[in-house]
Amino acid sequence: MTDSPETPLPTTGTEESPVIAIDGPAGSGKSSVSKEIARRRGFGYLDTGAGYRALSWHVLNGGGDTADRDTVLTALDSFDLRLGLQPDDRTVTVGGVDVTADIRTPEVTAAIAGFSRVQDVRDHLNAMFRRLAAESGLPGVVIEGRDITSVVAPNAPVRILMTASPEVRAARRGLELGSDTATVAAAITARDESDSHVLDLAHADPGVDVVDSTELDFEQTIDAVLAVIDSRINRKHGGRDGR
Repeated sequence: MTDSPETPLPTTGTEESPVIAIDGPAGSGKSSVSKEIARRRGFGYLDTGAGYRALSWHVLNGGGDTADRDTVLTALDSFDLRLGLQPDDRTVTVGGVDVTADIRTPEVTAAIAGFSRVQDVRDHLNAMFRRLAAESGLPGVVIEGRDITSVVAPNAPVRILMTASPEVRAARRGLELGSDTATVAAAITARDESDSHVLDLAHADPGVDVVDSTELDFEQTIDAVLAVIDSRINRKHGGRDGR
């Protein structure tokens, strides 16, 4: 139906156009950090979660049930997804229809669970993400989401797993959502258990750098991630400092 999930990620160029792959559990800060990294470096920002939300909207808009595997696979044939890659202008369209706001509704979000573990669907979306990055024409692309460093972009020159303690993640997400920390903590625990089938929350794959922001504020986290990016790119291209 589409590219194999093992198909190497075609980068957006050579050393001038790196792909930055960022993974992390819920509440780790990977989205806000990824967007800021993209802003500061003039890179594109690819939110893979928006692709899943858009497919959920597409199936529901067609009157389908996202828990019906065959229905979702059939819907992929007419799934014309376009994702804006500018960190501050990330318009999402499906079949030319602007669904940027529509994909953020609770109904659309809840319906993603119906197909998120169907491997054929994941393979199809992952291939789309690879093409979007490869065809962006931008100086570089930061890709963030679930299983990015291990499946979507396993050959990216920079792969980072962002982590933080469950307590810190719950506190941060609670402030963001204006919700009770205990309630958020329970939701994060449930999400961690769901994510564990695609993401090892405790260990990174070989070649993946871990940035633990438990004791870091936002600016310190940005600095830590940028340090990893610069170190990896310098190392890959023979920087004089040997990093």
